[in-house]
Amino acid sequence: MEDPHSQNAVPSTSATKDKKPVAIITIGMAGAGKSTFVERLNAHLHSKEPPSPPYILNLDPAVTYVPYEPNIDIRDTVNYQEVMKQYNLGPNGGILTSLNLFTTKFDQVLNLVEQRADSVDYVILDTPGQIEIFTWSASGAIITDAIASTLPTVVAYVIDTPRTTAPATFMSNMLYACSILYKTKLPFILVFNKTDVQSHQFAVDWMADFEEFQAALATDKGSRDSEGEPTFMNSLMNSMCLVLDEFYKNLTAVGVSSVTGDGFDGFLAAVEASRKEYENEYIPELKRAQAKREKTLQQAKDENMSRVLKDRAIDREKNPAGALADRWNPDEEDEDDDDGDINIIDRSEERGPAEYIDVTRARRRETEEINWPRPG
Repeated sequence: MEDPHSQNAVPSTSATKDKKPVAIITIGMAGAGKSTFVERLNAHLHSKEPPSPPYILNLDPAVTYVPYEPNIDIRDTVNYQEVMKQYNLGPNGGILTSLNLFTTKFDQVLNLVEQRADSVDYVILDTPGQIEIFTWSASGAIITDAIASTLPTVVAYVIDTPRTTAPATFMSNMLYACSILYKTKLPFILVFNKTDVQSHQFAVDWMADFEEFQAALATDKGSRDSEGEPTFMNSLMNSMCLVLDEFYKNLTAVGVSSVTGDGFDGFLAAVEASRKEYENEYIPELKRAQAKREKTLQQAKDENMSRVLKDRAIDREKNPAGALADRWNPDEEDEDDDDGDINIIDRSEERGPAEYIDVTRARRRETEEINWPRPG
């Protein structure tokens, strides 16, 4: 009997669904709990009736262990340690270069995702722990744009709630979220994680009423200097909370606990609401940008073709014999060098979600010498 929780099992609701799956790009500061959040979201979707197993992509090449079974794992394609050795890079440079190399094969990833589009409701991308490597790199932008142009996409910005109770840390997170929102222009969900340790209600209050934030800022330690005057940082954050007041109106904030599973139904409801935002706002903007880009490219092509035809006419006039010798001969055409090898591995059909994989002893090649220490 087929395991209903298997990645191969097709939920009855998915087999006949008409809408595309939603892609969830999880990003956040290091230590915010992105991978644990993806693990709990995966478990939550498996526990639904009927089960709705997601399609998961791990994009962190340096992680030694992930608490879930990814369908596509960047570590199967790119060897992070070998990249560091070959290019003489440090840890962050190795992650960035590995992501760049993986992006060159991302068309294959999209093909595999599209093949599963009829049988899944969610495609989840778990990004590297170093947030700037994905959000501000060319490869991160390419992956985001490629996914967003194929599937309804939402950005889930995971926040470490206990560490955000300080007004300065909260403001830093909000500024970073603001910059990512306006860079991607995608539906955006603030996910306040670890609510089992600290409720996120204080953050909701600060976002809803800037006076609440200013009151908390006034009572915060270090808000005034030795002479009793507000510090520069205090004045700056007072001003910024007024600027971001408009920004908060375009955000959806939810609180979740990746330990207890609390709040994930609310998160999925926010994701479904973001689907409508994607269809009503992002798609029209995407089409306008594509039309503008195509028009610009066509103009450039027309100008180049006009220049080529003009140069060709002058060349024929000056050298008629050379023009005849330059004709195309189909018998001399070179064979296509593309061998069609597929480097991306879809592990959905190889194992079930309960199978244990000892990644600390993983080998990508027979001759590879890797002995990673077990975490913890």
